[in-house]
Amino acid sequence: MRGSRSLLWALLALAVISGCRSVPQFSSADSGRNFAALPSEYKLAVGQLLFVSDFELSTDHRLIRDLTAERDDICQTLDLPCTNERITVYLFRDAETYGQYRSRYFPGVPSRRAFFVETDTQLTVYAHWSDRVAEDLRHEVAHGYLHAVVDGLPLWLDEGLAEYFEVPRGQGGLNRPHVDLIADMIEQNGWQPDLARLEQIKDTAQMDQRSYAESWAWVYFLLQSGPERRELLTSYLLDVSARGATEPLSARLKRGHAEPERTLAEYLANLTQ
Repeated sequence: MRGSRSLLWALLALAVISGCRSVPQFSSADSGRNFAALPSEYKLAVGQLLFVSDFELSTDHRLIRDLTAERDDICQTLDLPCTNERITVYLFRDAETYGQYRSRYFPGVPSRRAFFVETDTQLTVYAHWSDRVAEDLRHEVAHGYLHAVVDGLPLWLDEGLAEYFEVPRGQGGLNRPHVDLIADMIEQNGWQPDLARLEQIKDTAQMDQRSYAESWAWVYFLLQSGPERRELLTSYLLDVSARGATEPLSARLKRGHAEPERTLAEYLANLTQ
């Protein structure tokens, strides 16, 4: 389980403060200073993704194939048009160099294995190689694919979708750690879902493990529990894409479901058995 790895909204606030700066540039005066630069030695363009790393990657690498295929998975699952907007993935060899870079250029970002940044001109992922790099990149690259198509995603939905698509292909978005956490919350605290609470969250600092799990649960429920609910979510995403801000998803849910929270709770109860 994790805290907020995907720091889009916090970073957007940081970008506003710092003038929406893009990827830092280095001059010859910087050489010799004791800080980590962005990876630059190797570049690999595959589909919509540009990998920039300090170690060599192959187009045949399983992870590269997985991340490339994720684009069509997202577009087909959500009935969204695909775009070709570049998503740059800076991939550091190790956690130490990545941590030095993050601390210098994104000092307000907590310690995370990976994060996603959107500016007016760029979609960028920063990550380092680890035993969980596949999960991390599926999550953060999902943000990139989504934001290339849909502007103005509510934070909870943005994270819920990324949690859904971070799951390895072939598992239908079933995020087992979230299922286990929800089962524990139901057993120990009689937890009940509360979509209105999620919709009030505007800052990733407010997203705890419970919020990530519930965000994923709503997405999984809408996509996996029947064509009418799937269509409700996909049409909502198209509306957000076309018009930007729109009514909360909870308002649409309540028009078709008298008690959507109770329906989700019952669905989750069966899922956790």
